[in-house]
Amino acid sequence: MPNLIIRNARILTLSGPLVARRGAGMKALGVISQGEVLVGEDGKITAVGGKIENVPADAQVIDAAGRVVMPGFVDCHTHACWAGSRLDEWQAILGGETYPDILKKGGGMLATVRAVRETTRNQLAANVRGRLDEVLRNGTTTIEIKSGYGLALEAEIKMLRAIQRAAGDWTGTVVPTALLGHACEGSNLDDCVKLVVRDILPGVLREFPGIAIEAFCDRGAWTPEACVRLLEKARKHLPIRVSADQFSCTGMVPEAVRMHAVCVAHLESTPKEQLLALAESPVAAVLTPLTGLHLNQRFARGGYIAEKGGAVAIATNCNPGTSPSCSMPLAIATAVRFCGLDIEEAIVAATVNPAFVLGLTDRGTIEPGKRADLLLLHHKDERLLAYEMGGNPVAQVICGGKIVA
Repeated sequence: MPNLIIRNARILTLSGPLVARRGAGMKALGVISQGEVLVGEDGKITAVGGKIENVPADAQVIDAAGRVVMPGFVDCHTHACWAGSRLDEWQAILGGETYPDILKKGGGMLATVRAVRETTRNQLAANVRGRLDEVLRNGTTTIEIKSGYGLALEAEIKMLRAIQRAAGDWTGTVVPTALLGHACEGSNLDDCVKLVVRDILPGVLREFPGIAIEAFCDRGAWTPEACVRLLEKARKHLPIRVSADQFSCTGMVPEAVRMHAVCVAHLESTPKEQLLALAESPVAAVLTPLTGLHLNQRFARGGYIAEKGGAVAIATNCNPGTSPSCSMPLAIATAVRFCGLDIEEAIVAATVNPAFVLGLTDRGTIEPGKRADLLLLHHKDERLLAYEMGGNPVAQVICGGKIVA
């Protein structure tokens, strides 16, 4: 891989301490108004500054012409492994049905569960691979993908293998999560929890040791008591993640704080006092604004969490039912409009903070020694990331030091 030098760029370095950015720290973009970035043959950033000396003679040159260079997007919460279609369900929602009502009739995620079980691992992997190519074009260089549409050991393993296979020859980075507390087949949640804790969790860990475990707490999903049973078991040796309060306040956020979860996602129905406790804890808040945009116009109070000193990340929640989009630029634009984030906060929430949510400290900023996951925007002003909606602001993607899009 040749050396690469980017010149004449407005650089958002996001440089700073090796921690997730919180509170006022989420407003600091570390801007170099006109500078250069040198990438080495190892795919890592070698130097950043106004003018870089001793550039290798054979370095490939990119003239940014005053445009913005920033870290690649990190999408830390997706369900991008699925099969089947939920178009009929979406049309029913447009006609006035609610998502919880559809779940009660065996639709929603349960329809996707059936489709995933009927699909081969190779086809699932092909589905994921196509979505990975799309997210890369839109500037996402690191993405988290969950299982969770299996609800049985064989199907969960099939999903995780498909994610692993799709990631194998992709230029970017895929971080898998085992979403084992998601839905329940039948009416007895206690039996579902026993199955997951006794059989599915150990079975998944035999093949994927160290994987993060997640549970989804809400009306129509798992109760707080069920989530706690699973996560208390998992957190002895594994990172745990929580999704909660998408449709109703469940009381799961205080439990996530108590158990030292890595993050809590959704939070659309979480009351302010619980958001304050979350902001004052080490647990990160992951906003999923495209879900509200698509589904019900309900959004988490991300600005309040940041104001109170919390660490906030943005994710697409890409999935076939409640967020059919993998566009981080659209997620940024939506978070600024409806979640109360400043533009600077939204950029931090789409880069360095979600990298920390995924346990990755080698990306999310433009600093020497970091992985060269970089975006050259079409724009000379980063505010256009949030101002424009629906387009692709990314002119060029550099992933691991290689120009890929």
